[in-house]
Amino acid sequence: MPINVYLNFNGNTREAIEFYAEVFGQAVPKIMTFGEVPADPNHPLPEVAKNMVMHSRLEILGSIVMFSDVFPGMPFTMGNNFSLSVVTEDREVLQSAFNRLQEGGNVIMELQETFWAPLYGSLTDKFGVQWQFNLGMNEF
Repeated sequence: MPINVYLNFNGNTREAIEFYAEVFGQAVPKIMTFGEVPADPNHPLPEVAKNMVMHSRLEILGSIVMFSDVFPGMPFTMGNNFSLSVVTEDREVLQSAFNRLQEGGNVIMELQETFWAPLYGSLTDKFGVQWQFNLGMNEF
């Protein structure tokens, strides 16, 4: 089960992706914006967020590094802008790790189906480390 790093930026993710791709000799990867996400009438997307990066990823020297802009209005602290991402096809392993890591921590999003994964959730553990969990996440 790989553990990948997920980096968050304050509106300059596209610039960071292009920079890291150039540094490590990679093509600029596909970038999904918040504006490309299926609309939710209960949560209209602010105009300023439409071109912000929701998700992208680079393979850097054999490791997957994922990227996203922090959604407008969400807190951002330079230096604390990362999380660890657990990606697996094993539902039991994912649920067990999520359940254990939430003990004494704070669940940000309960494990649930999303448009990109059959099961996704996020939390901050009791040591302040942010985690994301994806079941069978696709290659994007």
